[in-house]
Amino acid sequence: MAKTLTKSRPAIKKRARARSTSARSRSKPGTVAVRTYKAAINFLNARTNYEKMLRVGYNHTNFNLSRMLRILDGLGNPHRKLKAIHIAGTKGKGSTAHMLAAMLRASNYRTGLYTSPHLLSLRERISINGGLISEAAFARLFAKIAPVARKLEKEGPTFFELITAAAMLHFANEEVDIAVLETGLGGRLDSTNVVRPEVCGITSISYDHMSQLGTTLEAIAEEKAGIFKSGVPVISAPQPPAVKGVLQAQAERVGCPLRFVGADLEFSYRFESSRATGPHTRVCMTTPRTHFNHLQVPMLGEHQAHNCGVALGIVDALRERGHAITQQNAIDGLATVHVEGRLEVIREHPRTVVDGAHNGASIRACMRAIGQNIPYDSMVVIFGCSADKDVAGMLRQLELGADKVIFTNIGSPRSCDPHELHARFCEKSHKMAQVEEDLMDAYRTATHCVGREDLICITGSFYLVGLAKRKLSGDLDF
Repeated sequence: MAKTLTKSRPAIKKRARARSTSARSRSKPGTVAVRTYKAAINFLNARTNYEKMLRVGYNHTNFNLSRMLRILDGLGNPHRKLKAIHIAGTKGKGSTAHMLAAMLRASNYRTGLYTSPHLLSLRERISINGGLISEAAFARLFAKIAPVARKLEKEGPTFFELITAAAMLHFANEEVDIAVLETGLGGRLDSTNVVRPEVCGITSISYDHMSQLGTTLEAIAEEKAGIFKSGVPVISAPQPPAVKGVLQAQAERVGCPLRFVGADLEFSYRFESSRATGPHTRVCMTTPRTHFNHLQVPMLGEHQAHNCGVALGIVDALRERGHAITQQNAIDGLATVHVEGRLEVIREHPRTVVDGAHNGASIRACMRAIGQNIPYDSMVVIFGCSADKDVAGMLRQLELGADKVIFTNIGSPRSCDPHELHARFCEKSHKMAQVEEDLMDAYRTATHCVGREDLICITGSFYLVGLAKRKLSGDLDF
């Protein structure tokens, strides 16, 4: 009779323990293999994300270029394969990046674009020739990035470092001709500041992130100027005298040519309105290589004229360095620009506009641009912001521009308490104001306050704008 083979009880227990250990390891976010887009998002969300934290120490522990370089080294140093344009500034850098990328695309350059934050999908941050990275490509990137990040787990690679590494790896893999990179926070310690770019751009500098970058314009400017590299030309928007002096001093120390739009680069703009195109701004720029005459800015607001000027100045610097960009290509590309969340009308009944303005200077620009470009009788502003922003500056500008303000939460842990905003606003203003903690409640209240010729504006934070676009995209019945 054949013997029946049976496993000993200790062997059964040993295998059971092994299966249990394997199951536990698979359940840990840090050890699960990344094979899908959802797994990649979960992996990223398990990292430290300073974008969602109210108080962040601005130091070499939290913001560490050495750690970023080790991540990239584990991925084959994709940043070294990129020809890049690097853009920093307080406001307008995203708009400038989009305008520049559009002009490069129209000039037959395969163009990567990396921006932050996003409004609806993380994929918005990484695009090539205007197309967002696919979910499948995103998952493939993080299948490679996850093992590298795990090896550096003790150093704590962050959400922003890893998404920045993903963008650089994607652009290198796809062999883009040029990559336009927008800084996240500051410049000197920002994760994007590992490239040696073709040209740097500096947009308007004003008060923002003061707890990290400093409480004076000079201190903020010094952090932004941390992206300057020896021999790499820098194009700057017009700046306040104190900021201009800091940028000039840093350029001299580093040894890079610095040109200011409107001073070193002949530049002018004017606001006009016509039946064919409606209200808009036109710009002129003249250099030894470039003559842009009465070029229509594709985005609303005089502040976008300066952003357009920086983008055109970068194009001029690229032409000086031998890049084949014709003026007509640049004009054609600029005409295609549309950037969500910047004076964007998202509903017609009632008319509702959203804008990601999030400091005093940008709220002022938003209010001014609405007054110039969108006719209305009365404007109700739904406002929320992060607690670490220039709250006092934003409230001052709201008082000047809004007829009524409804304060709300922005849908982020960093949200400033709307009751605190309301109290601070009412100390300085006699205009109507109230609190609705939920955005949809705020919007419902606003719709009851406006008539056919009135306007609702939602502003103060990109988080709030993204929330509004998600919540208000369908049909509403109040």
